[in-house]
Amino acid sequence: MKTLRHDPRIAQTQATARELRALIGKLKRQLREKVGIMGLTLSQTSVLIHLERQGSATVSELARAENVRPQSMGATVLGLQVQGLVDGVPDPNDGRRTLLSLTPLAHEKIRANRTAREDWLFQAIRDRFDASEQDALARGVELLKRLAEG
Repeated sequence: MKTLRHDPRIAQTQATARELRALIGKLKRQLREKVGIMGLTLSQTSVLIHLERQGSATVSELARAENVRPQSMGATVLGLQVQGLVDGVPDPNDGRRTLLSLTPLAHEKIRANRTAREDWLFQAIRDRFDASEQDALARGVELLKRLAEG
């Protein structure tokens, strides 16, 4: 009986996992380099994504979500407020707290950035792959969706 360590399927799966991790990182870097991230730091971008997906939050909640100190998150949020991307209103349940949310400008910048990234990917796929490779890539995307679903 083969041990798991010597099973060729296990070795192939480990290699695939390693290559996929590296490839996803490289693709993310290319998207940032080619399209940018709206001139924001990674921390600021992470806050915008959190607020977009989860809705309004306090500085403390954002700090917990991003695993940073509230003081650090406060500085990050201040930078976003100065740029007009985040706005705060008193929490209706506790006036001592401020609920932060995205401004219309932030929503527009996020939409524009996503569109630019999709356009770059569209061009890259169209320019680098023939029709059969594009079909294979589409099938691969379906497999990656299943992987991402957990």
